Amino acid sequence: MTQVLPYNPKCEMIDREELQQLQIERLQATLNRVYRSVAFYRTALPVPKVNLEKIKDLQSLRGLPFTTKEDLQKSYPYDMFAVPLRDIVRIHTTSGTTGKPVVVGYTQNDLRNWRECAARLLAAAGVTEHDVVQIALHYSLFADGFGFHQGAERVGASVIPASLATSVAKQIIVMRDFKTTVLISTPSHALTVAASLDEAQVHLERLHLRLGLFGGERWSDSLRRQVEQQLRIVSTDTYGPTEVMGPGVAGECRLHEGLHINEDHFIVEVINPTTLEPVGSGEEGELVLTTITKEGFPLIRYRTGDVTRLDPAPCPCGRTFVRMARVMGRTDDLILVQGVGFFPSQIEEILAGIDGVSSYFQILLDQDRGVETIEVKVEISDKIPFLDEVKTIETLRQQAAKRLKASLDIDPKVTLVEPKSLQSLPEGTPRVVDKRPE
Repeated sequence: MTQVLPYNPKCEMIDREELQQLQIERLQATLNRVYRSVAFYRTALPVPKVNLEKIKDLQSLRGLPFTTKEDLQKSYPYDMFAVPLRDIVRIHTTSGTTGKPVVVGYTQNDLRNWRECAARLLAAAGVTEHDVVQIALHYSLFADGFGFHQGAERVGASVIPASLATSVAKQIIVMRDFKTTVLISTPSHALTVAASLDEAQVHLERLHLRLGLFGGERWSDSLRRQVEQQLRIVSTDTYGPTEVMGPGVAGECRLHEGLHINEDHFIVEVINPTTLEPVGSGEEGELVLTTITKEGFPLIRYRTGDVTRLDPAPCPCGRTFVRMARVMGRTDDLILVQGVGFFPSQIEEILAGIDGVSSYFQILLDQDRGVETIEVKVEISDKIPFLDEVKTIETLRQQAAKRLKASLDIDPKVTLVEPKSLQSLPEGTPRVVDKRPE
């Protein structure tokens, strides 16, 4: 496999000692900024209890408190911004349709850094100015589509903002006619594209695809091989929570030996989620990120909830940034499916607003020919009238499916089951059954 040069060799191949000094300087500037400008951090970092002037090495960072998603939700919408709103030029949010979303603001400098980080990931995957990049991700309040879009433009590639709102059939036609060479999407969407080629009457030989950059879902090596075989491409994995920045935090090079984290913009830790202490080198734990260049929405020791491990050894590609393994799971009950994250409690709140169904439900996650599927079993209320029962039940099913899709941006199969059939399941029966292969 041909290895590609870093987009920014000066930064991506920086000497580790020089990198640590740069991180400390940027961390100190960030700590002073958040202490001056963000009320949450003035409370979380009280002087003299936390002497910011004594944070002179990365070990000292461990003495600072964590920031959690709940902290960010409580700050809705703008209380975590470290600059006046007039300096914010872009706003994105996480999902949070039934609760408070996390609102993230970006300054002009933030956008420049974001473009740089995303461009590095694309270049590491092999994207060049000669490519035509088709982005099939959300172009909305979510950050995913926009992050890759601006990175691809920075590399000099031609960009097609196909989005997930475009039908698969139309996306395939665009791929063929516009000579798309790079697909950026979720792995399950890529498999949907592959499975739909015959229906669209487009033979794989007529496509020009050679690369795929995927994220937003957990996916296994077997699923990677399936995607690569069915579309005849080389794929790379990416990582970038919206709260931290969006696409551009980390990504694989062509060697597929872990995701390089852009450490000149982020300080990374892995902790035991129970004891909150650092884990040993190479051990699994919860990923914690500190932003050290963000102006609009800086975060100190943000607990991502993602489980991974770090590999500090130099990569054969020459990049010196530490690498993280693919996300292996979550420390909370967040569900990631079809590129969207949501909590079971959000489904519970949506169903609570529908007359005719009970509060009992079960979520079934699976894969069909590599494509992620989600089914929500919902218990019918025992108070539902039996007159015209079939019509009433179908109306209820459609109403539940419509509300889930509108609120969570997912398209689940909704199955209504007999009254009391779910509440009578044995104690300990999981509310979320995940049959997707690891």
